Amino acid sequence: MWRVRRELAVSKILGALGCAGLAVFWYLNGDLRGVLLAVPAALLVGAMGLRDVLVPVRLSVAEDGITVVHGFAGRRHVPWEDIRDVKVDVRRRYGLRSEMLEIDTGDHLHLLSAHELGVSPTEVAAALRRRGT
Repeated sequence: MWRVRRELAVSKILGALGCAGLAVFWYLNGDLRGVLLAVPAALLVGAMGLRDVLVPVRLSVAEDGITVVHGFAGRRHVPWEDIRDVKVDVRRRYGLRSEMLEIDTGDHLHLLSAHELGVSPTEVAAALRRRGT
C-alpha cells in the first residue's frame, strides 16, 4: 500500500490557509488584484489538500490485482491480467530529476508521482513486477 505522506497533505492545507489569509488581508487593504490571485490559489491548493486527506492511499496491491485512485477520489480495481505494462518515466529538466510510475491497462494509463506514492516510483514498479506482472 502506497500513500501520500501526511506532511505533504498538511503543508497543502496550511498553504491554502495562507492564501486565504492573504486574500483577506488584500481585501481589507483594497487590493482587488491580490484577492483575484489569492482566492483561486487557496481553492486549488485546498482541493489538493482535501484529496490527500480523503484518499491518502493512491495504490494498493492484493492477490487478485491492484487498486488505484481514479479521478478526484474514486478507486478502480485492476486485475493482474489486465495490466499490460508497468514502467517508470524518468525526466531531467533544469537540473532536477523527476519520476512517474506508469501503469498501462490498455484502456487507461495511470500516472503516479513520488509525492503520491510516498516512495520512489522505481521501488513501486519493482514491487509490482515481482508481485504479479
